Amino acid sequence: MASTYDVVIVGGGIAGLSLASALAGKCTVALVEAEQQLAYHTSSRSARQLIPSYGPPVVQELTVRTLELIAAEDAGRPEPVLSPRSFLLIGDEETVRAEASGEMRLISHGEALGLCPALKPESFSAAGLDTGSFGCDAPVVLEGHRARAEAAGVDIITGARVHSAQRLGSGWEVGAGQEGFSAGVLVNAAGAWADELAVLSGVEKIGLQPYRRTAAIVGVDHPLPEGSPMVAAADDSFYFRREGSDVLISPSEHVASPAEDARPRPGDVERLISRLNTLTTLGIGPVRTAWTGLRTEAADGVPVVGFDAEARGFYWLAGQGGYGFQTSSGIAELAAAQILAGQDAGQDAGAGQDAGTGPVSRTADALAATRWSIRR
Repeated sequence: MASTYDVVIVGGGIAGLSLASALAGKCTVALVEAEQQLAYHTSSRSARQLIPSYGPPVVQELTVRTLELIAAEDAGRPEPVLSPRSFLLIGDEETVRAEASGEMRLISHGEALGLCPALKPESFSAAGLDTGSFGCDAPVVLEGHRARAEAAGVDIITGARVHSAQRLGSGWEVGAGQEGFSAGVLVNAAGAWADELAVLSGVEKIGLQPYRRTAAIVGVDHPLPEGSPMVAAADDSFYFRREGSDVLISPSEHVASPAEDARPRPGDVERLISRLNTLTTLGIGPVRTAWTGLRTEAADGVPVVGFDAEARGFYWLAGQGGYGFQTSSGIAELAAAQILAGQDAGQDAGAGQDAGTGPVSRTADALAATRWSIRR
């Protein structure tokens, strides 16, 4: 016999966990994850940087709201999750000016070299700086969402891949692993597998595409000093930042991929090391570890958040691209408000809309202005 909940969330990454945390105690929730551990895929492979000037306008707004929410939680933590870490964009003048947005300001060549002396002067001609950027202790954020959700009664089931989902009557019947679930709202937070879950559920897919993004921790002869900014190429061909006495590097590749447990491809990290050793004085040596995550995007690059107009009670929480952590709390706040509004109104959950004021409605308005609604 199926266990009954108000909401079933499919996906135990940052999107699903943050929504479970936001809904906890306000309705009954089950979260099901296909892997044996939570946040196994992209969410455990984050660059751990929240950058308000990164991404389209709606993503920037969601990032600012996420920073506000995490900072408020930090007030009650013994150690803060956020740590100031500026974001330095470098390249030629035309590309930097085109990419600089939001809270980023243009700075001089000399100022940029002062912030990151490891850069060779000839390696760039222009720079932009975002001083509102923060490093983020991603594992602590994930654990905080899990702990809050479970403490408030959310059932979290791992090792339970969804094998069936259909709408029956006024709700959804879901089979995952050896268990069955019944709920009024089915949340698709399945990351790279979001379109696959939609098809399995009899819902039209919306064209989400996973893309590869590789990163590595490398040893260096000349470590970056504490307080160094994260440095990224304006043409999106690499980034690097301090990781203790080592350095985290990424070729920032954007290569289409199937939904899979992605792994680094031979040569990707090695080519970047060779390039960075010509652009910097870091003296990059051994690779400590390397990984690849999948950044899943809609065609317009905007997160897919909201009820499907053609499949009642089916809620999309997908397509966060490379902005998952930096938009997570803002999106979860919005999604929880929409889901709960449908229940409070006594309507079929697919009709729920946020009618409030303040930050939640502003992010809802921003998403609506970019994507009026999902298939409506």
